[in-house]
Amino acid sequence: MVTAVNKTILKNGIRIVTKKMPHVRSISMGVWLNVGARDESETESGLSHFIEHMIFKGTEKRTSFQIAKEFDAIGGQTNAFTSLENTCYHAKVLDTHLETIVEILADIFLNSVFDAREVENERAVILQEIGMVGDNPEEYVHILSGNHFWGENSLGRSILGSRENIVGFDADTIKKFFHRFYQPERIVISAAGSLEHERFVDLVGPAFESVLPGNGISERISPDGHPLINLHYKDLEQVHICLGTKGISITDPQRYAYSLMNTLLGGNMSSRLFQEIRERRGLAYSVYSFISSYVDTGMFGAYVGVNPKTAHESVALLLKEIKKLKEMRVGSDELIKAKEFTKGNILLSSENNDSQMVRLAQNETHFGRFIPLQEVVDKVEAVSADEILELAESLFQDNQFALTMLGPVSDKDAYDDILDL
Repeated sequence: MVTAVNKTILKNGIRIVTKKMPHVRSISMGVWLNVGARDESETESGLSHFIEHMIFKGTEKRTSFQIAKEFDAIGGQTNAFTSLENTCYHAKVLDTHLETIVEILADIFLNSVFDAREVENERAVILQEIGMVGDNPEEYVHILSGNHFWGENSLGRSILGSRENIVGFDADTIKKFFHRFYQPERIVISAAGSLEHERFVDLVGPAFESVLPGNGISERISPDGHPLINLHYKDLEQVHICLGTKGISITDPQRYAYSLMNTLLGGNMSSRLFQEIRERRGLAYSVYSFISSYVDTGMFGAYVGVNPKTAHESVALLLKEIKKLKEMRVGSDELIKAKEFTKGNILLSSENNDSQMVRLAQNETHFGRFIPLQEVVDKVEAVSADEILELAESLFQDNQFALTMLGPVSDKDAYDDILDL
């Protein structure tokens, strides 16, 4: 029986998952690694991201310029990213260029040379990237928040690593980390679009079967959260505020209620935080809630950027809206709208083969199977107001919030009593 989603496991354990989408002319392909910044030791922090950059900097048969030129010659879109738990190398091309894109991605993934001169060049680029993030206070406050909340655990470090580490890494260090972590049991290759599964496996398999088995996946250490107040003075126009507390994992059965709770609080323009802080009071341009979920834990948080004179009031309002979630059931009309918003986002994104490629890999990595969209929609629809209330009661505990502020603020005493829900 022919199905849209198919899976093949190579002899060395690499998993290949595809989804046929007959209505598109393109193919989105990703080579995913179940390894990221949280798998690094303190002295290794930044290596996963450094490797992500180096993969495009030359192989045994291609220079970095040739790699870029060959991608451009087929009109392909290619990129990569590193997260705390994953690294992904991905590309999108017309279906007529499938063989070419598979060959190029396999080459850069399997045969990168990590040339010492290219390491020096890319070191300077990454140091500029670190500086760029530091110049963006809305982004930087999230890094500070994670560092304060997760403490010394690797979840609390910047994916980019520290300047000291980046300056110290050499080609040999990078190669050793690459060979230690880039193992077949960590690899998922996903593709979605105008393709046939068996042909894709025939193209991908011979190259990737050469990856030798490793020593298994090392266990990640689950951290505890640290409910502290941390103020970082910086001469800025605004105070950037992150409020965070312990959340749930990416595989937790309550994840559907968790997502809806985030939508209700600060996930869209009709959310409680947006309406109260921006629309009714005009205190902020940017205000939202967010969830960061990992395989074993997570963080639930909220962000707002405000005038320093209204920072205390804004923190109090964030907490007030969070408190409401654990004291009162959400109304049926509000819950229906949150569900429709969530289902709409899920279904609209499914029409894009980039999104489908990502879903294939994440489903395989976290659940070992493809989760049909209808199953997700049904789970969202089944969430009750009582479930959201119970989840809020369990997560939003007294004195368990961490407050991080970046900007012209220094009076820590003013916030000592505010975090008691």
